[in-house]
Amino acid sequence: MPLPAPAQPSPMSDASTPTSFAALGLASALVHTATDLGFRWPTPIQAAAIPPALKGQDVLGLASTGSGKTGAYGLALLHRIIQWRLPGQRQTHALVVVPTRELALQVADALQSLSRGLRSPIKVVAVFGGVSINPQMLSLRGAADVLVATPGRLLDLAERNAVKLGQVQLLVLDEADRLLDEGFADELAQVKSLLPARRQTLFFSATFPAAVDALAATWLHQAVRIDLADPVDTSPDGSTASDARGRAAAGLAGTPRIEQRAIVVDTDRRTALLRHLVRQEAWPRVLVFAATRHGCEHVAEKLRRAGVSAAAFHGDMSQGARTDTLAAFGAGAIQVLLATDMAARGLHIAGLPAVVNYDLPRSAVDYTHRIGRTARAGSHGVAISFVSSSTEAHFRLIEKRQGRRVPREQCQGFEPRPVAASDAAETAEAVAPERAAGGIKGARKSRKDKLREAAARQGGRG
Repeated sequence: MPLPAPAQPSPMSDASTPTSFAALGLASALVHTATDLGFRWPTPIQAAAIPPALKGQDVLGLASTGSGKTGAYGLALLHRIIQWRLPGQRQTHALVVVPTRELALQVADALQSLSRGLRSPIKVVAVFGGVSINPQMLSLRGAADVLVATPGRLLDLAERNAVKLGQVQLLVLDEADRLLDEGFADELAQVKSLLPARRQTLFFSATFPAAVDALAATWLHQAVRIDLADPVDTSPDGSTASDARGRAAAGLAGTPRIEQRAIVVDTDRRTALLRHLVRQEAWPRVLVFAATRHGCEHVAEKLRRAGVSAAAFHGDMSQGARTDTLAAFGAGAIQVLLATDMAARGLHIAGLPAVVNYDLPRSAVDYTHRIGRTARAGSHGVAISFVSSSTEAHFRLIEKRQGRRVPREQCQGFEPRPVAASDAAETAEAVAPERAAGGIKGARKSRKDKLREAAARQGGRG
């Protein structure tokens, strides 16, 4: 999939801010390619991150979803490779580590698109688990200029001597906060041990909790920190000062990028309400987040029985099925995609108008990543959360963490039924499995973490 062109900002009024890709110091071939792809002006994260990256400095870049982070590190990475490569020689100069298979494919495609105008082709290879390792080993013969990898498969390839990381000069962690948390900590520590101590490191993410931020400091050396992440927190009219600056730069002043809504509905009426909203809003596509894989399949089946084109997307699917499902959704052949949180990070789905939290996310960080699948590249979108009497307290915690109150609303015909105090315990018990899967992050290990630990005990990696 080619790198999507974002809504283009006009030249910024601040004289110290570069107003073109050429002014950032990029190689002319990359500037021309960016222009051909429709990138007339650098986005704020690109304008801030590319110059120090070209100088060889470590960078920690925080920016909201859809803000051009891939383009920021991608252009810098390719420029550095042009400087490092020797005629007739190929080695792995750059390693990009990502948390999911889908993001690995998208990043590799983006880098291929950005490098297509170079006189000497750049070899980009994506490797990830869930598929046979043999074709990936074959693709790595003769090395690759850029390797995009998930941690587990990268370690598998290193054990087979299919990749050599001792010559990597530039490391990128995309979705760095996810990679540095406990789910990937052991694997990433092993990856780090295979890398040269002297290297350039770039971290990019939309969120960075304090605990992860402290860990990042052990990877970075005198890093330039760039914090352009719009807080999800907004004022009553839906805007913040940073939002206003970003929208003004992009020619989008006046309306927020993401309209957040919270609809109060009984747990057992969420599917009917979802079906109603899909038809009433006439969304050509909508991404719906459920807490569990079973929940995705169950709701998708109910929608299909009602005549709505729907499909599930989760980790139990084969890589081929996941790729085909995303392609069908992107092409409009599927109207409603029911997904677990594996779709919350990194995925770019162009022109997605709406996201629905059928089940609430486990944390405010996950909430930010979920709703960030809409309103990408400067466009606008709506994020709707279903809130019931049993999940109200959890949604209030999400509001508190993001610093914003989302007004509750009701949908005619789906108003919540009065719940007697004597029934409250029974209601809470009925939704206990759902809350266990979608409750506050850190209260218990996720299923993915448990599977990862089991695989580690058996000596395997995913």
